[in-house]
Amino acid sequence: MIEQIPFGTDSFAENPEPRVPCVLLLDVSSSMSGERISELNAGLGVYKEELISDSLAAKRVEVAVVTFGGEVTTQVDFTTAANFSPPTLEPHGDTPMGAAINRAIEMVTDRKVTYRSNGIAFYRPWIFLITDGAPTDDWQTAAERVKQGEKSKSFSFFAVGVDGSDFGVLGKIATREPLKLKGLRFRDLFQWLSNSQQSVSRSTPGDDVPLSNPTSPEGWASV
Repeated sequence: MIEQIPFGTDSFAENPEPRVPCVLLLDVSSSMSGERISELNAGLGVYKEELISDSLAAKRVEVAVVTFGGEVTTQVDFTTAANFSPPTLEPHGDTPMGAAINRAIEMVTDRKVTYRSNGIAFYRPWIFLITDGAPTDDWQTAAERVKQGEKSKSFSFFAVGVDGSDFGVLGKIATREPLKLKGLRFRDLFQWLSNSQQSVSRSTPGDDVPLSNPTSPEGWASV
């Protein structure tokens, strides 16, 4: 019989389930003002609700939120989906994307050390970038770290651009082809992200899990 772990706990002793860590790397620069930031915030709410509707994902998926707009801010450090409270994001400033990517890489590196020291199995971390612009800082170093991390399978890096993004630069940062969000379908994006992480959480760490194609005709993205 499977032991029932108390809902909503982050304690490794009380919740020894394998973890699916994900850093949401969100652009909150001034250009995200208006409907864009409103829909992004709504999407985060959908993400939370979808994850906690799956009892296993609620215990296994860990979420962190890093924003970049004027400065890089860790809005939410790693916490289980059950305990995740989506922040209300407000736009301001420029786009220090390179520094934000570096922060996310350091966070997943440190988190894996914590898992290992506590005997917790884990799946390959995800870093999921959403932006509507171009970096205003040094991004080349971050791009090299992304390539090294993907090559060593240290993490998986995904880039999604809203209309107006510099897809040329995003293509130089990400090893996967960046996706273009159709309109402002942030809610559909986060539903797909949640569904994907639910699938991963039901697998065995190390397994390759096929993900549904977000660029299908009914999908939320194009390339």
